[in-house]
Formats: sequence, C-alpha cells, structure tokens
Amino acid sequence: MKVVLCLLPGLLLSAQTAPVPYFEPKHRVAGIGISREDLSDDLLQVRTDLMIQSQTFAILREPLALIGARRITGPKLQSLFRNASKRSGFPLADLEAISYLESWGDPKAQSPAGPRGIMQIAEGTARRIGLKVVHGKRYVVTTEKVAVKRKGKTTYKTVRHRTATDAIVRDDRLSPERSINAAAKYLAGMEQRFGGRDWAIFAYHCGEGCVSEILDLTRRANGESLVQATVARTFFCASPARNRDLYQALQRNMLRDYSPTYWFRVRRAQELLALFRRNPSSFAELADSYRSDFSAGPRAPNRLTVWLRRQDLVYQTGSDLRADDGRRLARVLDQPEFFGYALSEAIGAADPENQPYYLQATPAALGTLLYIAFETRRLHRALAPEEGFLPLEVTSLVQPVGPANGAGTDLPHPRPEVLAHASGHVFDISYERLPPGERECLRFVLDDLGWEGYLGFVQEGPETVHVGCSPGSREFFASVFQDALEAVKPVQDTTKTDAQ
Repeated sequence: MKVVLCLLPGLLLSAQTAPVPYFEPKHRVAGIGISREDLSDDLLQVRTDLMIQSQTFAILREPLALIGARRITGPKLQSLFRNASKRSGFPLADLEAISYLESWGDPKAQSPAGPRGIMQIAEGTARRIGLKVVHGKRYVVTTEKVAVKRKGKTTYKTVRHRTATDAIVRDDRLSPERSINAAAKYLAGMEQRFGGRDWAIFAYHCGEGCVSEILDLTRRANGESLVQATVARTFFCASPARNRDLYQALQRNMLRDYSPTYWFRVRRAQELLALFRRNPSSFAELADSYRSDFSAGPRAPNRLTVWLRRQDLVYQTGSDLRADDGRRLARVLDQPEFFGYALSEAIGAADPENQPYYLQATPAALGTLLYIAFETRRLHRALAPEEGFLPLEVTSLVQPVGPANGAGTDLPHPRPEVLAHASGHVFDISYERLPPGERECLRFVLDDLGWEGYLGFVQEGPETVHVGCSPGSREFFASVFQDALEAVKPVQDTTKTDAQ
C-alpha cells in the first residue's frame, strides 16, 4: 500500500511556542477530508491510482471472478470483442472490463432489476440502441384432478387449463455478438456526447441523465469546461463543506448503485484481466487472498474479514489480555477535548476485574482512531465553524472472545465483527449522539480513507460503526499514535515540574 504523507514543516515549532487547540498529527495523508480543496494534478493522480487499487476487493471477493476471467479471455468472446471494438472505435480493453463486471462473461446473465445478457442491457436501452426485444403470448398448460359425483359415486377426472402469459419471445440481449456490438456503438456515442471515455463508462452504469446532471453541477461548482472535467476530478473535488450540491448528487448515486465508483472499477478490471493473461496462477492466488476466514457465504462480507485472519484472534480470554503486558497492545489516550474522542463507560464494564485491560488496542488501531477524529474535526470546523465539536464516542476496543477468566473457546460467536475485537486491530464508534453535521463529516472521512484503501468499516447495529485499518497502512497509523504520545509528553513533563 502506498501512503501519501503531507508533512507540515512549521507544526513542531508552533507546538513549542504556543499551545495547540487539539491534536494535529505530524504524519498526514494528503488530499483527505477538507484537504480535498487543494488537489494538484499530481495528487489527483495518486488518489486516482489508490482508488483504482481499492476496487480489487469489490471484484475479487466475488466467487465468479476467476471463472469470468477465463470466459472473457477465451477465443470465442475475444473475437466478438475485437470485431466490436474495430467497428465502433471504442477500446477493446474497456469493452472486456465492462462485460467482466456486468456478467462475468455469461451471455445468459440476468439481473433481478431487469438488465440481461453479457453486457447487462436494460430493455428500454436495448430498443434505443437497435436490439430487438419482442414480447408475445405464451401458453402454460397445467392440470388438476377434479372430483365428479355420478350416481352417488365420486370419481376424479383430469382437467387441463391453458393460460396465456406475457413473455419475451425474442431478446437480442442474449446474443453475445449483437449485444457486444450494440453496447460498443452506444459507448462510443456517449464518449462523443459527453467529451470523455470516462464519462461514457460512468453513463453506462448510471444513465445519461445522471451524467448530464453531474457534469452540469461540476461545471457550476468549478467553472470547468466539459473537456476539462474528468470523472476522477469530479469525484474528488466535492465534500460536505465544498461544492455541496455536487457532493449530495454523488452521494445519492452512491447510495443507489455505487455508480460514481464504476469507472475506477472498470480500470481495475482491465488490470486484473491483463494479470490473468500474463499469469493465471498469480491471478488465482490473488483471488484466493480475498476469501474470508469468517464468512459462511460465498463471498467476503467486508474488507475487515479479509484483512483479519483466525490467527490474529490472540485475545480469547481476559487472562490473555493481562498476559499481553504491553507487547502488542497500548493503552488508549484519554483526553477527549484534545484528541477528539471519548471512551464509553461501558467498555469492559461486564468484566470489572479486567476492565483496565479493555482500554487497549494495537498502536495501529489507536492511530487510526486518532486520525479519524482529527480529520472529522477539521472537516466539521470548515462545514460549521460556529458549532462546537462533540468528541466521537468509542464503545469498544480490544475484547476477548471467551469468558473473562476461563480457558480458550472454540470461537462461538457467529458474527465476524464480534470476533475481530479479539485481534486488538479494530474499534467501534457510536454516532448516536452526534449532531447531523458532525455525523455527516464522520461518514465522509471514513469513506474518504476507505476509498484509498487505508481502512475498512462496517455498520454494527443502527448507530455504531466497526473500524479497522488495512495491513498495509498499520505502520503509518502506528506512527500517528507515536505522534500523539509525543504531543502529550510535554504536558506530562510540565505537570511533573509543577508538582516538584
């Protein structure tokens, strides 16, 4: 994982000459939260690359990812993709990637929402782009036994019923040749209409009306021409505190079907298909690494169930916590006004004997918490400077799987979120008491860091979010925790001197 740091040269000096109102880490991730307002072209490219890489989970957690790669790169479909690309002028790699994501290369694929075929085309769109979808009547014959009384006796006879139903009698969407050619031509047309291939791909998932609205809001927000606006810059230029109309439009579409991230996902699908061509075994190994140790279903439910493994669950009892003795865990820093989070009194309350040991986590987890609170407070101050900031409520840190003082258990809890606390790498934040503006800022910061692959989070109940950082960013967040220790040390030294 590539972490982009933005060091502030004057920060250390200012900390020595004047009190800092709240914790500001020396280690920073550039372009996150309120810092989106200053995205240079170079930083935009870095954020875009990280966003593309973070789509790996969404693709490879699917059970059909490997089968789909075999289908897409097979000779029959390759011939169809090449011909469609040649006729339309739309790039071969984009057509392959879209088909891969839409259907895993299955010509008979059907979405519950209605789209069908290898390119997953909706019926209305199919007609507009020249594909025939013909409805007609089909008859279904059913039989039943009916009781008949004759001369005081009951006999049964079989009665046949012929029922007319509406059915599709011809559907060109199920013909790979016709649907791939039509989709390629459609995409090429949208590229010309919207002025960019990225926008054509966005529109393929979101719809032309959706993209027209987003482009109009982008132009009004930044004064950019349609030629200058890109999907990546549009996605990263809005926040709750800046270009709010654009931000809200993107949020609506994210909640609907994640369309604003579709172009990034297509880019990653291209890279993965290229990997499969070069080295199928490496692709298979990568796909296998996205299987969850905790998932009973066919796919990993979230990133944390991939990042954490069974061997990470080292704290199965309260005795395990006591025996740690600072080897892997560190004590959480408890200064709500300075650090921006507060510890719930409920943490460890069910196990009074070991309660102090529940107020720990790995340095990486604590650094992640510190950084989330820092970025949330910065964004909230820009969004609503007149409002006070309510420290985020932390409701759980490390927590053993088994009973407080018993032997190890056989991991009886079915939910991965419960098990994950036994690693010390995760924590829970409740936003039940947060005002709406601060809640919005917290969710935005979580999304922003999550899109770049720094952390994952899961809704844990109606008002709680379960958070953990990625393995590749643990060193960075541990450095943030070290920044916090250094920030409180001068205060502790001053208090000691005063006491003497």
